[in-house]
Amino acid sequence: MIAKLIAWSARNLVLIFVGTLFAVAAGFYALKTLPLDAIPDLSDVQVIVYTDYAGQAPQVVEDQVTYPLTTAMLTVPKSKVVRGFSFFGVSFVYVIFEDGTDPYWARSRVLEYLNAAAQRLPPGVTPSLGPDATGVGWVYQYAVVAKEMTLAELRALQDWSVRYVASKAEGVAEVASVGGFVKQYNIVVDPLRLRAQGLSLAAVRDAVRASNRDVGGRTLELSEFEFMVRGRGYIKSPADIEDIVLKTDQGVPLRLRDVARVEIGPDERRGITELNGEGEVASGIVMQRFGANALNVIENVKQRLADAASSLPKGVEIIPVYDRSHLIEAAIETLKGTLIEESIIVALVCVVFLLHLRSALVAILMLPVGILIAFAGMKAIGLGSNIMSLGGIAIAVGAMIDAAIVMIENAHKHLERAEPGKPRVQVLIDAASEVGPALFFSLLIITVSFLPIFTLESQEGRLFGPLAFTKTFAMAAAALLSVTLVPALMVVFVRGRIIPEHRNPINRLLIWLYRPVIRLVLRAKLPTILLALLVLAVSVWPARQLGSEFMPSLDEGTLMYMPTTLPGLSVTKAAELLQMQNRIIKSFPEVDTVYGKAGRAATATDPAPTEMFETIINLKPKDQWRAGVTIDSLKAEMDAALQFPGVSNAWTMPIRARIDMLSTGIRTPVGVKVFGPDLAGMEKVAREIERVLKAVAGTSSAYAERVVGGYYLDIVPDRQVLGRYGLSVGDVQDVIATALGGETVTTTVEGRERYGVNIRYPRDMRSNPVAIETDVQVPLPGGGAVPLGEVAKVELKRGATSIRTENGQLATYIFVDIIGRDLGGYVADAQKAVAAEVRLPPGYSIGWSGQFEYLERAEARMKIVVPVTLLIIFLLLYINFQALTETLIVMASLPFALVGGVWLMWWLGFNMSVAVAVGFIALAGVAAETGVVMLIYLEQAVTELKQECAEEKRPFTRADLHQAIMLGAVERVRPKIMTVVAIMAGLVPILWSTGTGSEVMQRIAVPMIGGMISSTVLTLIVIPAIYGLVKARLIGAEASIDRKGEPTAGREPVGS
Repeated sequence: MIAKLIAWSARNLVLIFVGTLFAVAAGFYALKTLPLDAIPDLSDVQVIVYTDYAGQAPQVVEDQVTYPLTTAMLTVPKSKVVRGFSFFGVSFVYVIFEDGTDPYWARSRVLEYLNAAAQRLPPGVTPSLGPDATGVGWVYQYAVVAKEMTLAELRALQDWSVRYVASKAEGVAEVASVGGFVKQYNIVVDPLRLRAQGLSLAAVRDAVRASNRDVGGRTLELSEFEFMVRGRGYIKSPADIEDIVLKTDQGVPLRLRDVARVEIGPDERRGITELNGEGEVASGIVMQRFGANALNVIENVKQRLADAASSLPKGVEIIPVYDRSHLIEAAIETLKGTLIEESIIVALVCVVFLLHLRSALVAILMLPVGILIAFAGMKAIGLGSNIMSLGGIAIAVGAMIDAAIVMIENAHKHLERAEPGKPRVQVLIDAASEVGPALFFSLLIITVSFLPIFTLESQEGRLFGPLAFTKTFAMAAAALLSVTLVPALMVVFVRGRIIPEHRNPINRLLIWLYRPVIRLVLRAKLPTILLALLVLAVSVWPARQLGSEFMPSLDEGTLMYMPTTLPGLSVTKAAELLQMQNRIIKSFPEVDTVYGKAGRAATATDPAPTEMFETIINLKPKDQWRAGVTIDSLKAEMDAALQFPGVSNAWTMPIRARIDMLSTGIRTPVGVKVFGPDLAGMEKVAREIERVLKAVAGTSSAYAERVVGGYYLDIVPDRQVLGRYGLSVGDVQDVIATALGGETVTTTVEGRERYGVNIRYPRDMRSNPVAIETDVQVPLPGGGAVPLGEVAKVELKRGATSIRTENGQLATYIFVDIIGRDLGGYVADAQKAVAAEVRLPPGYSIGWSGQFEYLERAEARMKIVVPVTLLIIFLLLYINFQALTETLIVMASLPFALVGGVWLMWWLGFNMSVAVAVGFIALAGVAAETGVVMLIYLEQAVTELKQECAEEKRPFTRADLHQAIMLGAVERVRPKIMTVVAIMAGLVPILWSTGTGSEVMQRIAVPMIGGMISSTVLTLIVIPAIYGLVKARLIGAEASIDRKGEPTAGREPVGS
C-alpha cells in the first residue's frame, strides 16, 4: 500500500503540490495566531473560596469559617486536595482539581457546595469565589510612584483609577492592589464623655449608620417636566461626621464632635510593597484569565496604562516591576534561533553528503512543510507556542528528514545502475518504493515511541505534554510527507549530473574507514558482541554516579527572594526589614530593579502572612554582569549578604514559586508536612525535624513554621460575674469588637471612591492590658457601665498566627532549601536522618513534599512507561519486518544507545530528571530507526545475492552471506551516516544554546546526542556481527570462510 501511494504521488505532482500549499497556508495561519507563553501552564485547576472576617484572630477564623468550608469541599466531585488557610481576618480555601477538569465546571461545582456551606457561617460573613485565574496568572506587576503625593493618595489613585484601567484590558481576570495606605475615617470616642451622656458605642454606631444614606422619592411633575426626587444624605467629609446628632435634650442637640473626634487615617494594613530600597509604594498585580494568551494580555495592559498616562496627576509614574513578556520573548527567541540553526545545519549536511544541490532541495523543502504541519496540529488542539512545544519540533528536526535522505540517496544509486532507456520517473519510483515502506515504519516508530510521554500526569504531564504533541505532529508529518511530497519533489529535482557514489570523496572516505572494521568484525563476531556487552556493563558505573532531580531549574531571568521571619512581626518592623533587604540587593551591580512585598495583596490568590516576604529581583542582561558571575554564584553572594537574625532565606523564581505553592503548598525544592491533632505538638515535632535537617549535608536552609509563635491578648469573660451584672458574653464581645477592634460601621460614597468609617477607643486606652482593664467600659442594661476588667480576665498569651489544613487535617510545614546536591540523593539522606532521630507521638504523621513529590510520582510512572515504550517499538518492528529474528536484532541494539547518553551526562555533570528520561525515550525511537536502516541494506544485499545464486543454480552459502554483509554494510554506509549526522546536527544547536529555556532542552538533547554516538558506532559494528551470527546458523555449515574473513566464492567484495 505504501509503495502504491509513493507511485501515485510521483505521478500526480499537481495534486500533491496543491495539497502541500493548503498545508503550508494552514501552518502559516497557525503560526501567526498561536498564543505565546514562556512555559506551559503547569498549575493545577484550582478554585479559591475567599472569606473576609475582619478583625478576627486566626483561631476564630479557623473554627468559624475555614473548618466549615474545608469539610464541605472535601466531597466536591473531581477534587483531589482541599487546603485551608486561616489568617488574621481572612480565610482562604483552595480546592485543587484533577487534571483535565474544566475550570468553569469546577467553579460551578464549588459554588453549588458553597451555597449549602455558607449557612454554617456566622451572620454577615459572606464567602466568595476568587478570580478565574490560574496559579501562575501573575503576569504583570507595577508600582505607582510620585514624589509629590502621599502613600494614601497613591493607593487611592491605584484603587479607583489605575486598577480599573488595567482591568478592562482583554484577558485580565483581576487587578489586585497592595501597598500604600487605604484611607479611612476614624471616629475616636471618649468613653468618659459617652458615659456622662448616658450613651453606648452601639448608640454611636446606629447614629452614624443612619446619617449616611441617599434615598429616592420617585418623581414629581412640575410645569410639564418630570423631576426625580432624591434625599441627599451621604457623608462627604469629616465635618459631616462630626455634625451627626446622637440625641437631643430639651432642644439642644448632642453631636458626635461632643463625645468624639474624627480623624482621617489608614485602614489596617496586611500588605506592604517597597521599590529599590527607596521607600514604600502603592502597587498593582495583573492576573490573566484562564486560557488567555499571556503575551497579548501583557501588551493589552501596557497599552491601556499608556493610554491613561496623560489623565494621571502630574508627576505620577507607573513603573513595571515584573513583566513576564520579557521571559516569553526571550524563550521564544531562543527556540526560534535554535530551529533556524538546526534547519541550516541539516541542509548543509544534505548538500555536503550528496554533492548535488537539486537533490538536497528535496529534504530542504520538505523540512519547513513538516514543521508548518506541526504548527497546524498545535492550532487544531489549542496548544500554544512555548519553550516545550517548540522544543518538541526542535528535537525532531534531524529525524524528520531521515526518510528523504535515504530515499534520495537510494535514487542516486538506482540512477547510476539504471538500464539505458528506462524512464527516469520509473527509476525514481522504484528507488523510493524499495526503501519507502520500511522508512515510513521507522518514522512511525519514532512517532509512536513518544506516545507514552502522554501518560505522564500532573505537573510533569503538563510540562512535557506539549513537547510530546509537537514532536508527534512533526514526526507524523514527516512520515506522511516521506511517501507523498518527497517522491513528488524527487521527480522535480533529482535530475541532471549526479556524481556517482564511487567518485564521491566523502563516500570513498567512509568506505575506506569502515571496510577494515567490518572485515575484522566478520572474523570475530562473537568477541565483538562480547566487547559491546562489556562496554554496556562498564557504563553501569557512571549511571550510578548520576544524581536525580525533578527538573532543572528554568532561568526566568528574574530571581525571587522569599525569606520568612518569625511570626508576630509587626507591620512597621516588616516595612523596615523589607527596605533594608531591598537596599542590600540593589547594591549588587547585576541587579536592575528590586521590588519587595511583605504580607498579602487584596486578592484571593495571595494567601501570605505578614512574616512572608516576596522580593522580585529583575536582573540586567548577562553581558553587563561582572566576569565569572553566574546565577548560582550571584544567589550565594546575595544570600551571604542577607543574613539577618530570625530570618530564614529561600531563593526561587516567580513562576516556579507560584507553581510550587499551588501544587504542594511548599515553595522550596524540599518540604516536610507534619500532620497531627494539636498545633503545639505539631510545632514541637516540626522544630525537631528542622534541627535534624540542618545537619544533613547539602542543606542551605531549613525552617519550620512557628505555628504558635504569635502574640495574643486574650480577654476571657467571667460568666459568673456577668450574671450578677445582667450581662451576656455577647455584650462583652461587642465592646471588644468595637472599642478595641475598630468596627467599620458604614462606607462613604465620594464620587467613584468608597471609604470605611471606623469607631474605636483612643490609642492610650487600648495600648496595654492595664488600660484595657480599667478604661474600656461595658454598658449595663439598666444604665451606667462597668470596667472590662471587672467582668473579664485580660492576659497575654502565645498562639497561632496562621493555621493550615490539608484535606481537613491540621498541617504545618518545614521549608528546606538545598545547595550543591541532587534532589533525590538529598531526600534519601534526609529521610534516613529524620527516621533515625525523630520519634513521632501517636496521632502524628509526616509527608515529604515539594519538588520531591513530583519526582517520586514521575519515577513511579516511568517504571511503567519505559517498558511500554519498548513493547510498542518491538511491535512496530515486527509489523515492519514480519520476522522475529530481524526484530530482535534491532531491539538488541537499543541498550547500546544508552551507553553514550549515560557517559555524556556524567561528563557534563547532569542529574537524572524527567527531562532526561524524555530524552532517553526519544533516543529509543531514533536508535531503532538507525537499526532499521542498517537491516534494510543488509536484507537488500542478501536478497540480491540469493537471486544471483538462484540464477547460477547453487546454494546460498556462508561465504555469500559474508559478501552480502560487506555489500550491505560497507557499500551503503553513506545513507546510514547521513541519517545519523542529520539527527545529531539537528540536536547540536540545542546543546550550545544558552538562552531562556535552554536548561530543559539540553537535558533532553544530551542523552540523545550521546546515545546517537554510541548507537551509531555499535550499530555499524554490532548489528552486522549479530546478523552474521544469526543468519549463519540458519544457513548451516555448507561453506567455509578463510581465516582472513574474505569470502572464498562469489563476487569480489566492495572496494577490492
